[in-house]
Amino acid sequence: MRAAVLHERSPDERRVAAVAATVEKMTEWGWDVAVEPGAGAGAGVTDGAFTAAGATVTRDALAGAALVLQVGPPEPSLIGEFGEGSTVVGFLDPFVRADLIREIARRRLTALAVEAIPRITLAQSMDALSSQANLAGYAAVLAAAGASPRMFPMMVTAAGTIPPAKALILGVGVAGLQAIATARRLGAVVHAYDIRTETKEQVESLGARFVAAPTEEADEGGYAREVEEDTQARQHEALAPFVADADIIVTTAQIPGRGAPRLVTSEMLAEMRPGSVIIDMAAATGGNVEGSRPGEVVEIGGVAIHGPTNLASAVAADASRMYARNLIGLLERARGDGGGLAIDLDDEILDGCTVVHEGEVRHPLSTALLERTAP
Repeated sequence: MRAAVLHERSPDERRVAAVAATVEKMTEWGWDVAVEPGAGAGAGVTDGAFTAAGATVTRDALAGAALVLQVGPPEPSLIGEFGEGSTVVGFLDPFVRADLIREIARRRLTALAVEAIPRITLAQSMDALSSQANLAGYAAVLAAAGASPRMFPMMVTAAGTIPPAKALILGVGVAGLQAIATARRLGAVVHAYDIRTETKEQVESLGARFVAAPTEEADEGGYAREVEEDTQARQHEALAPFVADADIIVTTAQIPGRGAPRLVTSEMLAEMRPGSVIIDMAAATGGNVEGSRPGEVVEIGGVAIHGPTNLASAVAADASRMYARNLIGLLERARGDGGGLAIDLDDEILDGCTVVHEGEVRHPLSTALLERTAP
């Protein structure tokens, strides 16, 4: 079986879906691994390293490939180059990119979306969403530190004492927890908030203070639920003074298959000090901050609102290593007795992430997306 590792087409994507160690693993399985030239350059993996690991570096990597490994979602136009009946694995945006899912189904391909891997203990080694969010949370705080005119740590000098920066982290999933830990290591005073009740203890265990705002139980998948208007109003009221007092804000709150919840309103922004910096990690799905735009820096009243869409790519070497290991864990589970892929839809993990199987759209959120956007 041939597995193709593609050079990511997006200009801001430096990650790669395989590294030398995972190529070696696939060749041990008897797979022919073909890598497009320069695929790992942004992550510090040379063509020579891939060749030494047993891969073939070729511009025709897709020719005859039964499996295509990617990081970000391919453009629908690229799908036409995939072999009929082949399988594509990667971040596919299956709950947002109706055009891509339709094209995958039209070509009768099978698609495993890593963001749909169930968040269960058995799948931890395959959980690419968590591994990349962890690094994105770290990169978000570093981006904030680089953009802020304030230092993070307190310093006592002959010229006087510099107080520590005040950081507010909104959304305490994997990215938020890493953002808290990173901001604390840099010396900031950190407050954090999440609608989910169970996050209070996690926040405090990292040395941050939990903001006393409305909380609710998470859904069955561990994600936050969409809140009612009255809950959101009470949430905004409780958060407003902390937003006004923050030098740095990092927002990470997202709900799968829905737009990001609005946590910081224009009225709250108006109370912030000029020079404050916000990193809105949810900008691509509508934004937690009013006025944020994906891939842009917007200044409102002297407050810089950053809307990064690919923070994990900023630490591409480690992000690629982690992601490639996630994929190997998933592929090992999907590997059949004959050495090729044999996707068992009775398997809880494979069933959860196989959004399209041989042209049939299976995931309920993807199905609902196609129904909403039907021509």
